[in-house]
Amino acid sequence: MALMNGDSGSPQRTALAAIWRAAGGDDRLLDSVELRGEGNLPSVFAVSALATAAMAAAGLAVAEFKEAAFGHSPSVTVDHHLASLWFGTSVKPLGWNLPPAWDPIAGDYEARDGWIRLHTNAVHHRDAALRCLGASPDRDAVAAAVRRRDADALESAVVGEGGCAAAMRDLVSWRSHPQGQAVAREPLLWCEAQEPSGAVRPPARPPARPERPLAGVKVLDLTRVLAGPTATRFLAGFGAEVLRIDPPWWDEPALLPEMTLGKRRARLDLRDPDQRTRFTELLAQADLLVHGYRADALEGLGLDLGTRQRLRPGLIDVSLNAYGWTGPWRNRRGFDSLVQMSGGIAAEGMRRYGSDRPSPLPVQALDHAAGYLLATAAVRGLTRRLADGRGSSWRTSLARVGALLAKLPSLENGSSMPAADARDFVGGPEDTAWGPALRLKPAATVEGSPIRWDRPAGLLGTDEARW
Repeated sequence: MALMNGDSGSPQRTALAAIWRAAGGDDRLLDSVELRGEGNLPSVFAVSALATAAMAAAGLAVAEFKEAAFGHSPSVTVDHHLASLWFGTSVKPLGWNLPPAWDPIAGDYEARDGWIRLHTNAVHHRDAALRCLGASPDRDAVAAAVRRRDADALESAVVGEGGCAAAMRDLVSWRSHPQGQAVAREPLLWCEAQEPSGAVRPPARPPARPERPLAGVKVLDLTRVLAGPTATRFLAGFGAEVLRIDPPWWDEPALLPEMTLGKRRARLDLRDPDQRTRFTELLAQADLLVHGYRADALEGLGLDLGTRQRLRPGLIDVSLNAYGWTGPWRNRRGFDSLVQMSGGIAAEGMRRYGSDRPSPLPVQALDHAAGYLLATAAVRGLTRRLADGRGSSWRTSLARVGALLAKLPSLENGSSMPAADARDFVGGPEDTAWGPALRLKPAATVEGSPIRWDRPAGLLGTDEARW
């Protein structure tokens, strides 16, 4: 059974309207979106509804851009089943295996008074946790050390040491926590238009054509792991030139086959003055900057928002952080799995399933949804710039996306989401850097502009830092 356009009370429609209005979109366009399919990934939360809505909002932004640039208003269709699958993984290796997604130490541990999650995929984060615990890099040793500590105190100690951890809080506790209260007061998307200046306006429209509407748009990608790379992967699918920049020491092998699709990939150390100068040269030519550093990170490098906008008048600056942009944790390191623990999601799953341990979402839904919100913001910024030549800055956070998900009605009694089968994949294999792989069919369709990626997924640092 299809989810009909008129079903305005469905979780999909509720979430789509919330995202689109948060991005400043016109309600008249919502009726041009068709949502097909039903079912839900196994969760007490409406994860599949969020997936469908987030992708629909990003597709709707592309449709709006096409209307502004080419005078045609296309329809948007989202396949609910495929959207849910894309929130898991889009790649199926043929004859090779993906590396493990998690470091052996990462995971949930029972503390003296509750539960805590340690995020140790990065070596320096793992070392920080081990120093706090005085434990060897062995899971049993870590578990024994955690059991002797209180969860909140251990969280503070690990974070203070430069690591990443989150004590489990329930929804009520998070709503009364100073950071939870700060997030609740924040908009789902912040937007601020760049002040007019005497600088030359950017071109009215990049040299594109309707079937590749973002061709000619230069996207400088300073993102890692999932949310930001999800956004830039989506932009690349409509023709944008995405240049991903990573520091020399960074790698995320389990995610690269998923998140480097369609992108060029270079390395720069922004702490080095010469390499930072090269970055500013790239920025001066960019249309979009997408970044996921902590709120104060670029400021510490002398690249605050005002500087970025002076370097590139008309820049559309899109950013994400974990725990929100106000409150005591605005600069705290965080990841999807940690925000689920802090924000009550894992505890609510544990309570409603009657489990004896945290029950997180079946996929990293906050990351993926935030990525499509970033993509929505980016393309809406391009559309607004067509009219007045002004840039804009946009922000969201994983915690605020989590608050949206928590408010959606759950679908516990709905039909379950079937696993991917051969019909869900593109016919021919993709020649990735690791070997051939099948890729899921795109879940979102913008009439007349099929999503396709011009470059297969590949390793980091294989391209020069240039346009």
